[in-house]
Amino acid sequence: MASNETIEAVKKAITNAPPRNFLESVELAINLKDVDLSVPKNRIQEDIVLPHSRGKQIKVCVFGSGETALKAKQVADLVITPDEFNKYMDDKKVAKKLAREYDYFIAEAPLMASIGRRMGTVLGPRGKIPKPIQPGTDPVPIINTLKKTTTVRSRERKTFQVHVGTRNMKPEEIADNIEAVINRVIGKLEKGRLNLASAYVKTTMGPAVRIM
Repeated sequence: MASNETIEAVKKAITNAPPRNFLESVELAINLKDVDLSVPKNRIQEDIVLPHSRGKQIKVCVFGSGETALKAKQVADLVITPDEFNKYMDDKKVAKKLAREYDYFIAEAPLMASIGRRMGTVLGPRGKIPKPIQPGTDPVPIINTLKKTTTVRSRERKTFQVHVGTRNMKPEEIADNIEAVINRVIGKLEKGRLNLASAYVKTTMGPAVRIM
């Protein structure tokens, strides 16, 4: 259960944001301090399963064949089989569109080399290199987990944002998600909470409210 302080910050961020004609995301902005992010090992890239998901559709694409592809079609948003690779990989515009539209990618391990060679320059910079699975693995539980996941990615910046919900979710649920992310980030920092300068919550276009 999230703290009252976090819940109240979420409520204030939502109340202070003017209504929009679209469903706004709720974002957590994290500011680090005393961390040298020019050193790759200090950068943060974490997939975090949220207690209450993100309140919006998370789209998962699977590169697979045989039984893996058949099972993936039950829950994945797109399944690409090896005989369809050319359609997506040999046209850079199509590859970029794929990277924009899908949040997470899964691929059978034997296909990873080909995907990396042909789409690595598109997926890599976006932090969307597929997560490998062994052939024959049931991808359904993995896909269902990814649909409740958010990704924290600092790159070289000490300030970064992560999606933690949508405006129509209960403030308590968003607050739970926020604390799950903050606790995970703190766990990855060398000095823990001492490396956290501040954290704010805001809607997509609304003002930020400080949490810590």
